[in-house]
Amino acid sequence: MSIEVIKPGLATSIQDAGRAGHYHLGIPPSGAMDQFAMRAANLLLGNPEQAAVLECALMGPELRFSTTRRIATSGAEMVPKIDGVACPNHEVLEVPAGSVLSFDFVRGGARLYLAVEGGFDVPERLDSRSTYALGGLGGYKGRTLQQGDLLAVLPAAQDAEVGRRLADAWRPSHAKQYELRVVVGLYDHRLMDRAKARFYEEQWSVASEADRIGYRFKGGTPLEFIEREPPFGAGDDPSNIVDACYPIGSIQVPSGSEPIVLHRDAVSGGGYAMIGTVISADMDLVGQIQPHQKVRFVPVSLDQALAARAAYQERLKGLRQALG
Repeated sequence: MSIEVIKPGLATSIQDAGRAGHYHLGIPPSGAMDQFAMRAANLLLGNPEQAAVLECALMGPELRFSTTRRIATSGAEMVPKIDGVACPNHEVLEVPAGSVLSFDFVRGGARLYLAVEGGFDVPERLDSRSTYALGGLGGYKGRTLQQGDLLAVLPAAQDAEVGRRLADAWRPSHAKQYELRVVVGLYDHRLMDRAKARFYEEQWSVASEADRIGYRFKGGTPLEFIEREPPFGAGDDPSNIVDACYPIGSIQVPSGSEPIVLHRDAVSGGGYAMIGTVISADMDLVGQIQPHQKVRFVPVSLDQALAARAAYQERLKGLRQALG
């Protein structure tokens, strides 16, 4: 069984739960930017929750199915269409042999996850099928999809019931403005006090450079750094440091002008000061924010961040129980 890519969409790639344990070697985790939505689509369909799916950013693909196959979607509001007929999102659908699956324009969120029975069959690389396009690793030939690609699918683990729906409690809610919780540091001591205060008071806008590597923000007041004599090994720009490791979610501000939140395909280290880190519980949300939408950064304590992480895990546990 294969699925032909008629149109690839904007930046469609194969992703799963990601490849953990290699970041110290410079290989990022990759995987779905919205882990909850990816797992919801798989569990709704009866797949293992970490099965490989298509991550469709802002514009979905057009796909022709060689045999009848059941699918499920979750994440962004991007209405699926079978042979041009609109179908519900967050529901198990059956695509007949020879039919074409396409998607309407995105109405909320930024990334939709398309799961097929069994999951997409590409070679595992470092225990993951996820695409790391910058390094040419994993997924389909190490890249985003292109016209003419033929995607193989693994055998289905079980028959998913057509019409099975994801309850409202597990569906994402999309907004026009967002708040992202941040643990301050590691280098926020390099900022002047008034610059730190303004960073969290002001509203920022997502720039067009918003992808799997990182989200750039604009529209706020440029940050002011405390004057210093650059240490040996650091650059002359006040935002430079001697190279350090970058955690996923870290916020760097090159030249103090436009913050960048690093995401799942980000490099593992470099020479920019990190003024804070978006908490893990909010990283799914980052992946669903569209360019030009508004964001405020909200400082939280480490205890609050850990509590949010525990709440996220409880919500994921509830999803697993609800979908069996």
